[in-house]
Amino acid sequence: MGRVIDIQNLSKRYGDTVAVDGLSFTVQPGRVTGFLGPNGAGKSTTMRMALGLDHPTGGRVLIGDRHYRELADPLRRVGSMLEARDVHPGRSAYGHLLWMARSNRIPAARVREVLELVGLEKVARHRVRGFSLGMTQRLGIAAALLGDPPVLLLDEPVNGLDPEGVRWIRNLMRGLAAEGRTVFVSSHLMSEMALTADHLVVISRGRLLADTSTREFIEANSRSRVRIRTPEPERMRRALAAAGVRVRQAADGTLEAYGTEAARVGDLASASGLTVHEIGTETASLEEAFMRLTGDGADHRTSGPDTGDGTGHRTTASDTGDGTGHPAAGPRSGERRAGRRG
Repeated sequence: MGRVIDIQNLSKRYGDTVAVDGLSFTVQPGRVTGFLGPNGAGKSTTMRMALGLDHPTGGRVLIGDRHYRELADPLRRVGSMLEARDVHPGRSAYGHLLWMARSNRIPAARVREVLELVGLEKVARHRVRGFSLGMTQRLGIAAALLGDPPVLLLDEPVNGLDPEGVRWIRNLMRGLAAEGRTVFVSSHLMSEMALTADHLVVISRGRLLADTSTREFIEANSRSRVRIRTPEPERMRRALAAAGVRVRQAADGTLEAYGTEAARVGDLASASGLTVHEIGTETASLEEAFMRLTGDGADHRTSGPDTGDGTGHRTTASDTGDGTGHPAAGPRSGERRAGRRG
């Protein structure tokens, strides 16, 4: 079976509310694809439709060349984590994964393997009700990996993880992509996506805004600036303004010049006899590029516990224990107790 997630003209309506509005994009293997958008943009709804948990109003999602419901061994084909807390609190981590393994014809030995992989082997027999949010996330990831699938869909996988856990999941996702797997991950943590994702799909109000590499997304939706540190900021400002360069003074006293290059700033300083301690070019962060594109005050935190090639840009306006892989996990210092996300 192919590893491409193919989404074509996907739509979802709830009464008069349009949650997803004609989305079309593909998720390719061999890279981490970040799925970004403000709260309510339609990310979770899109993932649920990909997994057959919600029925589209229009369009389709194919994994390889099949709908999810047509897969003979879904857990061996697609691993997912949409809501890690959706697991019986009275079950142990081992018991939960063993139940999933048996219902999907996966060898019991694989349960111990994934528990060790996510760092839960020491609490494998502990009941899930005592797990922190970070531990629960680890169990959800273990469930997603249980069938050793070539395709992974992960919704907010770093939620609740401590800095060590964030680095671990980052390296895990990049390692899985390097093996040729398809890794599709949503997150509100822009700084983490900048470190993890090779490619980005950005949506807002259910519509596609961008489908491009992370580097190209930042370049296309931001302005670079030249930062200048000088003991003569007023003279430097006047010299730049006289040359038609827009300049502003930052809070730390440095100057930021726009629409020019560092070499030109250096030449202007030299010609004016100005002392310069530092000149450097800075590019915008993923957060800045995202805000510039979406143009709204969406909830997209810029930092979490830790601190590719593209197809080009496009701009346009209970229990889920169903064998797709959504569950709970073991201890980690600094990982907070489970609680509902806002």
